[in-house]
Amino acid sequence: MPEITYEIVKKIGVLSTTEKGWSKELNLVSWNGRDPKFDLRDWSEDHTKMGKGVTFSKDEMDKLKDLLENYEE
Repeated sequence: MPEITYEIVKKIGVLSTTEKGWSKELNLVSWNGRDPKFDLRDWSEDHTKMGKGVTFSKDEMDKLKDLLENYEE
């Protein structure tokens, strides 16, 4: 399995933190040297370990933002 590289280009914010120090974060991340994407996942305190997550392009993030702004329970 090829090695996956990443660079957190910009930290946007933390949604929550566990007692063990892991944080659910929204960041702009470049995966394998590609253009950065919005990335939502759990990270260890030192950002050397990560959980499963989801990435969004700018267009997808704009659409998600619209959906959330118009969300009604």
